[in-house]
Amino acid sequence: MAILIVDDSRDEQELLLTRLRAAGYGSLIVADSAEAAFEILGRDHTGQRTGAVDLILMDIVMPGMGGLEACRRIKATQQVQDIPIIVITVMTDEKDLIAAFAAGAMDYIRKPVNPAELVARVSSALTLTEERNRRKRREQELLLRTEDLERALREVKVLRGLIPICAKCRKVRTTTGDWKQLEEYIQDHSEAEFSHGICQVCMKEAYPDVLKD
Repeated sequence: MAILIVDDSRDEQELLLTRLRAAGYGSLIVADSAEAAFEILGRDHTGQRTGAVDLILMDIVMPGMGGLEACRRIKATQQVQDIPIIVITVMTDEKDLIAAFAAGAMDYIRKPVNPAELVARVSSALTLTEERNRRKRREQELLLRTEDLERALREVKVLRGLIPICAKCRKVRTTTGDWKQLEEYIQDHSEAEFSHGICQVCMKEAYPDVLKD
């Protein structure tokens, strides 16, 4: 699973890369600004993700766009809003942490980064991500199965094959040997409904006076 590290400090990048690699995480991507992170999270001309990211480690204090604004923009973008974000900050004030959660962060790590805490929080976040992805796959599978079932039920109501019909009275013979009116048979075996009227030919035969000039 890929982890995106967003931090303008080269030293902090190297520290996080070293700790995460030591813990067995090999798919690590680095961005030195929020703008660079958006490029990685963005889409190319075909509409495909240019970088598949499963977790973002976001520094709060950066030149240009800060980490909190970056979090808000990510959470406002449908294609990437489900990616969990852990903010990394030197701030310890409660209002700063509340602001981080309000911006969309799921967790935080204080600087200087404690290696054990880093690995534990990253592991927890990725476990939640994996479970969420499994749930989405199950939901998609259930949706496809439901659509297949609905399609099959619709198919059951479609008339196919030869239908034995009387050449004189136009009744249809059922599988049990009974004879039904054509419209009754069609209604039993399809989604069709009938509205009754009278054609010109029958109108002339049944009500000749009505059509007299």
